[in-house]
Amino acid sequence: MTHLCPGNNNALSTPVFDASAHSAPHTRWCLSLGACCTHTFSTMKQIYSHSPNHFPSSLYKRFSAMILLRSFRLPKLVVKLILPFVLALLLVVTVFYTTDVDTLIIDTKYMSIVSLLDSTKATLRPSKSGAIIAPQNVQLTFNPMKKGSPKEILAQNQKVYDAVLAQKIHEPKDFDIESIRPPKDPLDYVRENATIIALVRNNEIAGIKRTLRQFEQSFNAKFQYPYTFLNDEPFTDTFKEKIRSFTQAEVEFVHIPAEIWNKPASIDRQREREAMEQLAKEDVAYAQKESYHNMCRFYSGNFQDLPALQKYKYYWRIEPNVRFYTNLNYDVFKYLAGTKKLYGFTINLYDIRQSVRTLLPETLLFLNKGENYKYVNKNGAFQWITENQQNPKIAEETGGYSTCHFWLNFEIADMDFYRGEAYSNWFKHLESTGKFYYERWGDAPVHSLGLALFADKLKLHWFRDIGYYHMPYTNCPNNDNTKGCNKGKFDDSGHNLDQNCMATWIDYEMENLGAIY
Repeated sequence: MTHLCPGNNNALSTPVFDASAHSAPHTRWCLSLGACCTHTFSTMKQIYSHSPNHFPSSLYKRFSAMILLRSFRLPKLVVKLILPFVLALLLVVTVFYTTDVDTLIIDTKYMSIVSLLDSTKATLRPSKSGAIIAPQNVQLTFNPMKKGSPKEILAQNQKVYDAVLAQKIHEPKDFDIESIRPPKDPLDYVRENATIIALVRNNEIAGIKRTLRQFEQSFNAKFQYPYTFLNDEPFTDTFKEKIRSFTQAEVEFVHIPAEIWNKPASIDRQREREAMEQLAKEDVAYAQKESYHNMCRFYSGNFQDLPALQKYKYYWRIEPNVRFYTNLNYDVFKYLAGTKKLYGFTINLYDIRQSVRTLLPETLLFLNKGENYKYVNKNGAFQWITENQQNPKIAEETGGYSTCHFWLNFEIADMDFYRGEAYSNWFKHLESTGKFYYERWGDAPVHSLGLALFADKLKLHWFRDIGYYHMPYTNCPNNDNTKGCNKGKFDDSGHNLDQNCMATWIDYEMENLGAIY
């Protein structure tokens, strides 16, 4: 592999670090520094060729000798501090010795070297978040703050979770909630550009009715946001009539086109069948259910571009047989818009590791191509997706992915994030692998990984104040507006506490827990 320096169309002979090669740290230093030294050398050579009479040949020769240093395994202090200083000093000396050099040449080459030095800095100094974000060198590393066995880590995390959920809270404090209270008359209310969406089949009418009964009482009877019901088959008239009887809000029923829902023709049927059989042997849920694979792929990257949804910016996703325990007295869509947040969730947990074995490795392949590293947000939730202490075997099997993900049966989000360049191009790469079918990549880990990488984590909001249940997990806050659930209880049985990722989110990704609630 070769690397093109900014402002220089000639490929350097110095190879650039490949994340898949897992090179030693000193190799990364030498390679990045080598690229910088070589480019600086070419800069001085060009200046010398323009003004040989005003450029001391001794300086040129000394720098030529210095280029040999790039192949040495130098101490970190030398690489990080001394050599960059020497390079900068040489440029200053060059300018003093060459009074008739075209300043455009110097300016252009100087900016090229600055860009390379920035890349070197990113390579040498991973951020506290555990991320290296550099051309062809995006790496994610977990930096643990805790010590102990998985059992001990679980106990520590459970203590954190219990303490936070025990705190008495009310409503978000980072916005003027009084300005987004329910209107006296919903018909006169100016709503955000938002809809409530549900992917549901005709035979799930009983389950979605149970959801709507509570959802209307909790939120939408007060604001009357429109509903959009989605189905890969046409809705029956009976289904439509029963749904309309539960709400006064506008309702739209959408039949998802086959070309969007169905499996792509490019999928190798034999490979898919063998992969599904293997996943079934490993007891992966829905492994051999093609419609489930279709659903995961649809929600991962296609739903936001349906003609019926293109007119909306925000959505709140609901599903059959979920419960809402909180009497919400503010407009959550206006809250997201007012705070400029992108995404809201209530529960986050681990996934089935066999279903996403290569999701993170494939993502890193994408990020380490061309300029794709620029898509990564420097304030991403990197620790959350690389945590490896509570369930270490998961990360071992998934290329370092913790599988922590937001549970998508409840999500309130900005669809423009999914429509953006970073997420769209990443999804195209994921789609090209066929692994929505060769593995069982879920929409939850795909959404979550995309948000953790491409969004500022401060724009991802835990709706602590909304009581919510989807079997077997609950978000039950300690507030006066929530009734019917056990305060702070995560799991129905108490046997799945090790599946909770919330303590990791609290400890590693929330910068000021008390600033919001």
